[in-house]
Amino acid sequence: MHLYSHPDCVSHETPEGHPERSDRLSFLLEHLEQTGFTQDCPLIEAPPIDENLIALAHHPELVNRLRQSVPKQGLTPLDPDTWMGPASLSGALQAAGSVWQGVKDVTQSKANRVFCAVRPPGHHAEFDSPMGFCLLNSVAVGAINALNLPNIDRVAILDFDVHHGNGTVDLCREYPEILVCSSFQHPYYPHRLHDVTAPNIVNTPLEAGASGADFRRAIDDSWWQAIEGHRPDLIFISAGFDAHRADPLAQLNLDASDFAWITAEIVALANQCSQGRIVSTLEGGYDLRALADSALAHLEALTA
Repeated sequence: MHLYSHPDCVSHETPEGHPERSDRLSFLLEHLEQTGFTQDCPLIEAPPIDENLIALAHHPELVNRLRQSVPKQGLTPLDPDTWMGPASLSGALQAAGSVWQGVKDVTQSKANRVFCAVRPPGHHAEFDSPMGFCLLNSVAVGAINALNLPNIDRVAILDFDVHHGNGTVDLCREYPEILVCSSFQHPYYPHRLHDVTAPNIVNTPLEAGASGADFRRAIDDSWWQAIEGHRPDLIFISAGFDAHRADPLAQLNLDASDFAWITAEIVALANQCSQGRIVSTLEGGYDLRALADSALAHLEALTA
């Protein structure tokens, strides 16, 4: 397994009190070091992505528009939730670069699993606009460009963040080769694209207060048959851990064992139909301890 991150992902700044803050990532990386996980799986600094690859997924001018919004100092709001500091665009480019390097690693048999410990998150960023803490949709960029690689005809994006992956649906719904499965609290933010109906989109809404058993039942009922039928050559995971019961931004009641469970199920499917190839990237999760414990459970299941 390869584990990617980059200092610019920590350096991306948001206002004081903002839930998507730098110590989300620094705390997680410290936890992985303290638990010994990085002894067996050392952290690798990812290269930046070729911006031409972003333009194949997002609007061709999106990166330039973001670059024009980068402040020399201080912070610039793009919307009430989404902010840019001097290192923010670089962090987003490094996050996308981590995912793309992961794609190359698993398709070139350098690793069969990759986790990208990065921020800002990406799954709310739509075709031509950042939103919801997200600047660039790293997973969608990786998935769309992966289709141009030899022997990658179909991919799947599996998103268990507590918020619907509206950006991923927006970018991928016109690609029948990309299956998108998203579980999410509903009704809840972002209130967009959660009702898209397309053969390659599987939306799995969960009511506030849903338990881990409710989550597992809903996933069993809606995801596995769709994934087996799609038979992806590569699986992406948008790994958000904000469905944890301790998370301040949502009202689901999962714990680390639920994230370990869904990861183990995905690994079993990947071994069956995708030659074991999985690229996972961090999305949400805003209680530091719950995030660290859940991400470690996810990583241990990925490497089991």
